[in-house]
Amino acid sequence: MKKLLLIVTNVDMYASGRLKTGLWLSELTHIYHSAKEKGWDITIASPKGGEVPVDPESLKPLVLDKISKSYYESAAFMNELNHSKSLEDVINESFDCVYLAGGHATMYDFPNDAILQSIISHQYESGKMVAAICHGVGGLLNVKLSTGDYLIKGKSMTGFDWFEETIARRKREVPFNLEAAIKERGANLKKAFIPMTSNVVIDGNLITGQNPFSSKEMAEVVTRELEK
Repeated sequence: MKKLLLIVTNVDMYASGRLKTGLWLSELTHIYHSAKEKGWDITIASPKGGEVPVDPESLKPLVLDKISKSYYESAAFMNELNHSKSLEDVINESFDCVYLAGGHATMYDFPNDAILQSIISHQYESGKMVAAICHGVGGLLNVKLSTGDYLIKGKSMTGFDWFEETIARRKREVPFNLEAAIKERGANLKKAFIPMTSNVVIDGNLITGQNPFSSKEMAEVVTRELEK
């Protein structure tokens, strides 16, 4: 049985205080659903533990797919989500995959979380899978390996790009430009040919997905790679 740690945000508002944010639901539900179908062990954790806000944008009819809708309507799942473990609770546990779910909110509480960085660097250097999707890849930005190098330096990866931020109309709200930050760390950013379409990049034991529309493919790829 595989063990997965799915990390989600605790932040519910942009710094401006004008708009709500939170977890982008499909970026959690698809991987959760795939792992559940396999009978795998799943732990949902967040930097602080406890409540996990869901981005209202991710609940709109155009983006709320069948799987995400069924989980959102499941009292048991929402209860599990809102009783997330804190990263401190799981720092000494061993997992086959550590997965960072996205949502703009993660840009606030993922990048500078020392416990998150410690979990990811240890996971990666143990040769085990690290996966991140959309804005969740921001949690990889400041992770350093024992060599002192940034984990993503020289790696092929993807993440929510600046043009997609324009489409999402969040350029003025986000605390930084994720695409620029990824490139600054020396990573090789691979974008989908058409923005807002599925794109998953594998580089060794690092798997990244570009945007919410990559949620399904991301779940398939992570599951397949874990089964190898």
